[in-house]
Amino acid sequence: MYVVSLIGQTHEKLHAIADAVAERLIKLQTRVVFAESCTSGLIAATLSRYPGVSDVLCGSCVTYRNATKQQWLGVDGNALDDPNVGPVSQIVSEQMARGVLSRTPEAEIAVSITGHLGPNAPEKLDGIAYSTICFRSDRDALTRQLQLDGETEIHLEKRYFRQLSAAQQVLLFLNEELDSYAK
Repeated sequence: MYVVSLIGQTHEKLHAIADAVAERLIKLQTRVVFAESCTSGLIAATLSRYPGVSDVLCGSCVTYRNATKQQWLGVDGNALDDPNVGPVSQIVSEQMARGVLSRTPEAEIAVSITGHLGPNAPEKLDGIAYSTICFRSDRDALTRQLQLDGETEIHLEKRYFRQLSAAQQVLLFLNEELDSYAK
């Protein structure tokens, strides 16, 4: 019962944050595109609930597998294969954001997420994700490492809770950056 309640509360927070982000994007008339790996489109799907968001939500490129990251977003295969870099890294997150932005001319902002939700993740990457926000303007890309906690040992629910947590943290990150973008 606790897990169901926790997931329900996380859903409510996620939806509230998504609504605030959608409202701000619409007010700013700023278009965004996503490149999602570990969230599998959850961020864009959550934003799409908001009426009128189609004016500012360009879409989301779900690139779960490495080959898809390479083919769809132009992520460097050497970075993906490098044991010191790999798909869960700042470098790949930045390349995902830049890749989806370059392929979406109408977007002004791109946001990416790549991470390891577990189970069976390497210990140093379990629950780690990276999110990058990339701007079409001259601003530098911003990357944040996220820690995705799981409140349960039930693997399916732990993964889902981490997906919800990742989506929530990415939207909070975007909301913060929209403050400086609007100035």
